[in-house]
Amino acid sequence: MWLILEGLAIGGLLGLTGAGGGILAVPALMASQGWTVAQAAPVGLLAVTLSAMVGTFEGLFKRIVRYRAALWIALISIPAARYGVHLAGIISPVWLTLAFSLVMLIIAYRIFFNKVHDHGKALCKVNQTTGRLIWNMKTALSLGAIGLVAGLLTGLLGVGGGFVIVPALRKVTDLDMRSIIATSLMIIFLIGGVSISAHVLNGFQYPVSVTMTFVLACIVGMLIGRRAMHWIDSNQVQKIFATTVMGVAMYLIYSALMG
Repeated sequence: MWLILEGLAIGGLLGLTGAGGGILAVPALMASQGWTVAQAAPVGLLAVTLSAMVGTFEGLFKRIVRYRAALWIALISIPAARYGVHLAGIISPVWLTLAFSLVMLIIAYRIFFNKVHDHGKALCKVNQTTGRLIWNMKTALSLGAIGLVAGLLTGLLGVGGGFVIVPALRKVTDLDMRSIIATSLMIIFLIGGVSISAHVLNGFQYPVSVTMTFVLACIVGMLIGRRAMHWIDSNQVQKIFATTVMGVAMYLIYSALMG
C-alpha cells in the first residue's frame, strides 16, 4: 500500500509541477523497500521517465509542448551530464550539494513571491499567433545554456533536471506555466530514456513486481496531476513547485551534512 501511495504522490507532483520525481522517488523506495541508492535509483528513474512519457504525449496532443526546445535542451544536457559525472569525482560533493541547495532556496523564494517572471524582459519570445517560440541565435543560446546547467547538475548531484529547467524556462521565455511543465516533462522523458538504456546495458535487473506496481502508480498519479492543473490556478501551481523545491533543498542539505 505504501508503495502505491508513494507512486501516486510522486506522479501527481511530477504532473503538476514538471519536476520533483527523481529526487523524491529514490528516498521513497529506499524507505519503503529497504533498498540502497544503487537499487532504488534505476527503478525510480524508470517510473519517473515512463510517467513523463505519458505527460509528454498528452502535451503533444494538446499542442502545448515546445518540442523543438525540449529536443535542443535534451541534446545539450546528455553530454553535459556525462561531464558532470566526471566532475563529481573531482569536486567535494558536500560543498557542491550545499551550494546547489542554496541556489534552489533562492529560486524557490523568488518563485513563491512571484519575482522571477517578466514577460516583457524574456530573452526567448513566443509567436503570439502560433504559440511557438521564435527561434534565433538568442533563443538557441539561452535554451542551450539551460541544457548545459541542467545536465551538469544532473551528472554532478544525481538530481533531476526539472528543478533547473522549470524556473529557467520561466526566466528566459514568455511561455505559460502549463507549456513550461509539459516541455519539462518531455526533456525528463528524453534524458531518462538514455539513462535507462545505460542501466539496461550495464546489466541491471529490475524487480518485476515492485517495479510494475510503482511505475503504474506513478503513471496514474501523473494523469491525476495533469487533470488537477485544470482546477488549480497557475499561481497556486507555482507555489506548489516553490514549496517542493524548498523541501528538496532542505533534504539535500540534511543528506550532505549527515552523510
